[in-house]
Amino acid sequence: MTDAMYVQLLDLACGAFLLTGVLVLWRRELSAIVWLFALEGVALTALIVVLGVWQADLELILVGLGVGALRAGLLPYLMRRALVASGAGRETQPLVNVATSLLVAAVLAMLAYAVSQPLVRLSPTPATQAVPIALTVLLIGFFVLVTRRRALSQLVGFLLMDNAITATAFLTTSGVPLVVELGISLDLLLAVLVLQVLTTRMRAAFGGTDLDELRELHD
Repeated sequence: MTDAMYVQLLDLACGAFLLTGVLVLWRRELSAIVWLFALEGVALTALIVVLGVWQADLELILVGLGVGALRAGLLPYLMRRALVASGAGRETQPLVNVATSLLVAAVLAMLAYAVSQPLVRLSPTPATQAVPIALTVLLIGFFVLVTRRRALSQLVGFLLMDNAITATAFLTTSGVPLVVELGISLDLLLAVLVLQVLTTRMRAAFGGTDLDELRELHD
């Protein structure tokens, strides 16, 4: 792989990673949000595999493929099953509307760029120069987590943050050890399985999964 091809493929993967994160703010259909999360998992996989090929590191490539199997395959599949069990179709009345959310995403991107500059200047490689993108997705995931009302939307926000932390780790280091990534992945799998059980029981007991409505019911 030539230097130019490496930079182009890395930029393409990072661009797709950022685009899918921003599009989560735009869509309200929960099924579309789950598909966007799966596509972000594909972009994260491509990012890690490109780094692995560039470094000629077979273990890094295998870790990337494992990350893809979990975050682009198994987790979206479990979330779609939870979505069917909950019976919810759309994110109803988010705390911030779509237009304002996209403006906030632009502000968060500028904030991530400013905050990451000291880190980029330490080692200005093509990989570290993509760190602002990962930090932007991290902030967008936190924004989704605090402004959406459906349990599934909030879980996607949490998983966006985890994807961004994983991307930052791979962009700033020569690779995350397999055992560390395996532990993190098992934690994520457990969280999604717990959500699937909870949404099924919430749907059976209360007829919905809107967390604000359940909080009012509790009060």
